[in-house]
Amino acid sequence: MAESISSFLAQYASPPVTVFLISMLPVLELRGGMIAAALLGLPWEQALLISLLGNMLPVPFIILFIRRILALLRRGGPLRSFALWLENKGTAGGARLQERYPRSLWLGLLLFVAVPLPGTGAWTGALIAALLGLRPYKSALAICLGVMGAAGVMLILTYGLPALARLI
Repeated sequence: MAESISSFLAQYASPPVTVFLISMLPVLELRGGMIAAALLGLPWEQALLISLLGNMLPVPFIILFIRRILALLRRGGPLRSFALWLENKGTAGGARLQERYPRSLWLGLLLFVAVPLPGTGAWTGALIAALLGLRPYKSALAICLGVMGAAGVMLILTYGLPALARLI
């Protein structure tokens, strides 16, 4: 999926802009951005920075505004079922975090976002934080640290262990 989107976007934008845009997309996020960066031949340092920035840009907006947006969408119309699905997904994820980390949701959120699998990234973490009513600043910090952890894993998978060793 990252390959298809990156080849499409590369027709219209430079490789760094393509990676930035892919990193902002839900589901793909940093994972897709790092894969696209490797496919487009960007150096790992540039890929890492652009992917981190692109992935984190939507987070504060999601944390601050998603509850209002979902409330508007739930009123009716073609996106009502999507809003209900999204709210249920975030609530279920929040319940799992509260179950696993009853004393430290902050740590649970960080670890949840750090796992570079579909459905566990910054977008879902921000949705969970907003639906649980967690403090925005603390949530954004946990999500940022989680994204950095996922970036380390993706750096190894896309550019190899030597790139991570040079970073450390």
